[in-house]
Amino acid sequence: MIHPGPLDYLKNSRVLITGGTGSLGKKLTEMILGGSKAATLIIYSRDEFKQFQMQQAFTAAENSRLRFFLGDVRDSDRLKRAMERVDYVIHAAALKQVPAAEYNPFEFVKTNILGAENVINAALDNNVKHVVALSTDKAANPINLYGSTKLCSDKLFVSGNSYAGTRSTRFSVVRYGNVVGSRGSVIPFFLAKRKEGVLPITDPRMTRFWITLEQGAALVLNALRLMRGGEIWVPRIPSMRMVDLARVIAPDCKQTVVGIRPGEKLHEVMIPVDDGRMAIKYPDHFIIKPSFPWWERWHARRGGQPCADGFYFGSDNNSKWVTDKQLVQMIARLDLPEAREWAKERGLA
Repeated sequence: MIHPGPLDYLKNSRVLITGGTGSLGKKLTEMILGGSKAATLIIYSRDEFKQFQMQQAFTAAENSRLRFFLGDVRDSDRLKRAMERVDYVIHAAALKQVPAAEYNPFEFVKTNILGAENVINAALDNNVKHVVALSTDKAANPINLYGSTKLCSDKLFVSGNSYAGTRSTRFSVVRYGNVVGSRGSVIPFFLAKRKEGVLPITDPRMTRFWITLEQGAALVLNALRLMRGGEIWVPRIPSMRMVDLARVIAPDCKQTVVGIRPGEKLHEVMIPVDDGRMAIKYPDHFIIKPSFPWWERWHARRGGQPCADGFYFGSDNNSKWVTDKQLVQMIARLDLPEAREWAKERGLA
C-alpha cells in the first residue's frame, strides 16, 4: 500500500497544481486541504467552468485556502506570474489521448514538451523548492506520439536539476499506469458495453498495470516530500489481464477479439531493461536514479536495493496480480453511475 506520509512539510507553504481540475488534481486538493496546514493551494488550468464546479465542491473554509488561476502551460508569462512566492509545484497538465496525438501532433508537442519547458523555467525564476511532474507508462519505450512527448518531458524535468545551478529548486518525475475508473479508461467502457451482451477484447494476452486514484495521489505527495531531484518514481503496483477484467465485470457476456489498436502495446512497461540498470527497489516503489554524483550520496542514506541485472518492470512479468475480489471492491468504490448500478445489482451498494 502506498502512503503519502506526513504532510507537515507543507505547513504555511504555497502549492500550485497545473491541470488541477482533473481527477488527480481534485484528489490531491482533497488530501492537501484535509491533511496539511498549507497556507494556499493554487489551481492552474484552462477551463473556467471546471474551476467553477470545483469551487462548489468545497466548503467556504476550504475555498479560503484555494486560489484559481486561469492559464495554459503554453503561456510562459502567465505561469511565471502564477508561481510567484510558490514553494511546491505538481505538474499534472497534459494532453493525453493517444489517437488525438497521432492526428494533432503539434498540439501535443506544444503542451507536453514546450509546456514542460515553461514550467521548469517558471519554477527556476521563482525559486520554487520542489517540482514533481506526472508521467505515464507510455513514456517507457514509447511507440506512439503521446508517449514520445511524455518521455521528452521526463528528460527535461530530470535535466532541469542541472539548469538550477546554485538555486535550491529541484525536479522529479512520478510515473504510473492506468488509473482505475478514470475518464476514458476500460472499466467505464466495459460497464457500459455489458448491456449489449458483447465485450470487445483487443487481444486475449493483453495485460495492464492498475493503480487507484488515491494511490496515485499518495505517491505524488510522497515524492514531493522525499525527493532529492532527478529521480523517476515508479509505484510497485499490480497487473490485471484484460480477459479477467471483462469476465469479472460481465461474466455472462461474450468476448470478441477485435485486435490491438494503432499505438497500443500488448503489455505495458514502466521500467525498461535499459533503465533497470539504474533502478532501486523500495517496499512500495522503485526509483530510476539520475546520473548525478550528488544523488548517489543521498541515496546511500535512504537505503533501497539495486535491482538485478536485466531487470525490467512490465505488466506481463509482474509478481503482483489483482484478484477477482480486489477488482470487485475497486469497481464498487468508483464514483461512477455505471459502477454504482453494477454494485447495486450485485448487492454491494
